[in-house]
Amino acid sequence: MAQPYQIKRYVRPFPEVRHILMERAREQRNPFAETRLEDVTAAFSKLSTLEPAAWAAVFSEVALPHEEKAKAAEAAGNKQEARDSYLAAFATYRIARYPAPNSPAKTEAYLRSKDNWLKAARFFQCPPEVVEIPFRPRAGSAAPIKGYLYRPSTSGPHPMVVSWGGIDGYKEDRLPGPFLQENLLLLSVDMPGVGEAPINGSQDHEAFFDALFGWARSHPEVGRKPIAAMGASTGGYWAARVAHTHADFLRAVVNHGGPVHFAFQPDWIEKAQFGEYPFELGETLAFAFGLESFDDWVQHAGQFSLLDQGILDNPAAPLLCLNGVDDSIFPIRDHYLLMEHGSPKTARFYPGGHMGPPEARALAVRWVADMLHRQ
Repeated sequence: MAQPYQIKRYVRPFPEVRHILMERAREQRNPFAETRLEDVTAAFSKLSTLEPAAWAAVFSEVALPHEEKAKAAEAAGNKQEARDSYLAAFATYRIARYPAPNSPAKTEAYLRSKDNWLKAARFFQCPPEVVEIPFRPRAGSAAPIKGYLYRPSTSGPHPMVVSWGGIDGYKEDRLPGPFLQENLLLLSVDMPGVGEAPINGSQDHEAFFDALFGWARSHPEVGRKPIAAMGASTGGYWAARVAHTHADFLRAVVNHGGPVHFAFQPDWIEKAQFGEYPFELGETLAFAFGLESFDDWVQHAGQFSLLDQGILDNPAAPLLCLNGVDDSIFPIRDHYLLMEHGSPKTARFYPGGHMGPPEARALAVRWVADMLHRQ
């Protein structure tokens, strides 16, 4: 009987986490889009621990004045101020639940972040439609797949992009503007295991994507136009997977920085603890894939390898692979592996870390738009 793999556990010290996150906050890099530097600075001045309840409490305390200001502005009819303040509250509550709502305090922060985002969205130039896609897993009761549908200003029908993020970026974080400028419908959803997704990553994902893409393909605003899928960070894992398992639905797929095989191996899990993810990478991946702890992740992550599942040599939808060659969250070897199996792929790799520079996302949108608008 094989012995459980043992790795050297590393917990990044709080001062180091604070330094990493303050640098990101100054540049408004993930997870700090829409946050205000003074709010992050104020929160960290009161924190000395990563303990979930304390973390959530401090950032929620900083978020609350923005929420109250937004309500007052809305009552006074000041829509712009209400929008901006609701977004500031959303962004700060999002930090309060970061990196995952895997405790009661962080779950409460997540719910408040989503509530503030929905209130802000009413004042967007192109407000999304909140949609519920019927879904019934093989086991358990029916629970809809929730998403936000964004429409371009031109008359349709239009191709549709179904987009999701990763372990800490949810459907509220998807930016619709670049897709709408390309005359594409955008359906933003949560990948399995995060946000409001009705399943985790260990459950009935085949039926989940059957329901999701079936709904998209039959939507009256799509008509006979094609659909595409895009997954960011860990969400790129699901993008690579559906490119091979749901190719008949999809004209194009983007795996932007996602894992495939090597990221799930114990040696990489051990190494990634010291990488660019600020803290609790293993725990957050475990949460998304329906596992309980870091140790569970070490022992069971291998089952998620797309190579070992035997699907990489199946016919695949056109797949664009994007990442930074020095990614320390998920190894670039996973993207090379995709290139070595099955259907030919398109790829663009950049110097630097996880997901490459900001222009990588713009390139992905242009590529998808070109694929979808082809006759």
